[in-house]
Amino acid sequence: MKRRHFLFQSLHSALAATLLAALPARADDDDDDDDDDDHDRARRAVEQGRALPLRVVLDQVERQFQGRAVNVELVREHGRLIYEIRLLQADGRVVKLEVDAASGAVLKVKQKSRKD
Repeated sequence: MKRRHFLFQSLHSALAATLLAALPARADDDDDDDDDDDHDRARRAVEQGRALPLRVVLDQVERQFQGRAVNVELVREHGRLIYEIRLLQADGRVVKLEVDAASGAVLKVKQKSRKD
């Protein structure tokens, strides 16, 4: 059990370290400025009220669905920004969520059952 907890914490730490650089790559499809990095585009979306900070959204869904984020993407769908989040729950189940980036509302939940 301790090993699973360590692995879980390691995954979460690795995810947190790479999220800011990797996730917002598609956050602002309208922006063609190649000199800006992904982090700047995501920050602008938050500053302009088009997206909540990722940490706020993760705190909400990790608490609500009792899991830890293992994968997150910020995408544009039908003109709005969506956080696509995969959570790993303590019992090994994976929950896939679509969350409105501006409001934090959970739009879609898909849960896979644990395979024993």
